[in-house]
Amino acid sequence: MSDLLIHNVRLLDPASGLDTPGAILVRAGRIADLGANLGRPDGATMVDGDGAVLCPGLVDMRADVGEPGGEYRETIASAAAAAAFGGITTLAALPDTNPAIDDPALVRHLRARGEETGSLTILPYGAATKGCRGEELAELGLLHEAGAVAFTDGARAIGSARMMHLILSYAAGFGARVVQHPEEPSLAEGGAATSGELATRLGLPAIPAAAEALMVARDIRLVRLTGGKLHFAHVSTGEALDLIRAAKADGLAITCDTAPPYFDLNETAIGNFRTFAKLSPPLRVEADRLAVVAALADGTIDAVASDHQPRDADDKRLPFAQAAAGGVGLATLLAVTLAQVQGGTITLMRAIELLTAGPARLLGATAGSLAKGAPADLCLFDPERAWQVEDGKLPGRAQNTPFDGRALEGRVLGTWKSGRRVFGA
Repeated sequence: MSDLLIHNVRLLDPASGLDTPGAILVRAGRIADLGANLGRPDGATMVDGDGAVLCPGLVDMRADVGEPGGEYRETIASAAAAAAFGGITTLAALPDTNPAIDDPALVRHLRARGEETGSLTILPYGAATKGCRGEELAELGLLHEAGAVAFTDGARAIGSARMMHLILSYAAGFGARVVQHPEEPSLAEGGAATSGELATRLGLPAIPAAAEALMVARDIRLVRLTGGKLHFAHVSTGEALDLIRAAKADGLAITCDTAPPYFDLNETAIGNFRTFAKLSPPLRVEADRLAVVAALADGTIDAVASDHQPRDADDKRLPFAQAAAGGVGLATLLAVTLAQVQGGTITLMRAIELLTAGPARLLGATAGSLAKGAPADLCLFDPERAWQVEDGKLPGRAQNTPFDGRALEGRVLGTWKSGRRVFGA
């Protein structure tokens, strides 16, 4: 592989605070040098960035990749194509598959399947309980040794306080993080929308927004008891964020992420029973959306994840209450996050931190930075390039985007994995 020089770019690296015009030199799949006024090595392939932003490849800490058992919805190959389109080069895969990722061999298999794509590193989560059923502790130590980056039951809340206490205690023994879907199961069961005037008017079974804060409060207390490390996924309410903010101020090992729908959309997006906007957790009222936006800015939220949940068309072509929850998010992760930059809520550096260095730190991944010697996982994007989201035209097998019809600014122009271009001309 010849040397690669990507020049005439704005280098942006939140891990080091770098923000400068310049170029980056890639040699043997790794970053050899970067900065202003780099010379051109003999025989190097040249790529003119035309003033676009070059940042680390994005790190998505929460996605369903379809395999094993859900290949009719998505495959690792189709997810990898969608990820490359979105500038994502590292992805943490959820374990609530069929079978669940509760066996060390499946952890190793998912990592190998990611390598086979040549464009995506897959970091598997291990199931916190066997089968992700919440009944019996999984073999956390063996899963950790096999390469599981954290433990979760995915889209299923760990509802039993006793079981969560066991998981946090055991995982703390080897410094592992537990990831929770924060929703009190008995309050959420059978629900389809957030409780309130809209759900009542549409006649939909509702979930109280407080179901999220109840679970967050309980689990913060369990972290105090165990000394464990706990991460709350796709946090969507102001009440839960206030609890997390206070726990962080107390020095507890509490972190959280959110997903683009929870800072870009509110419950009105479900419109006239629009199932593409049926998500888990459900979309919230505007006050909660604004609270999520504020938490992006003040540092309470540590990362933005795609929360990619591919669904078969037939799973969405049902009455709203019966339709499957979930939306695809790999292709739109960057652009929807950039809308907060364009709106003046956060800086570009902060937005890219939430998508690179922040999740990489939580996952313990050697990714998310432009350090010399690091793998050349790169994302080149134009923050002002306009495009429109259209279901049926997105990369990937599934098309159930809650952002269908949304006009966005921010387009990925090129994605490189270990120095090899995997998206773009």
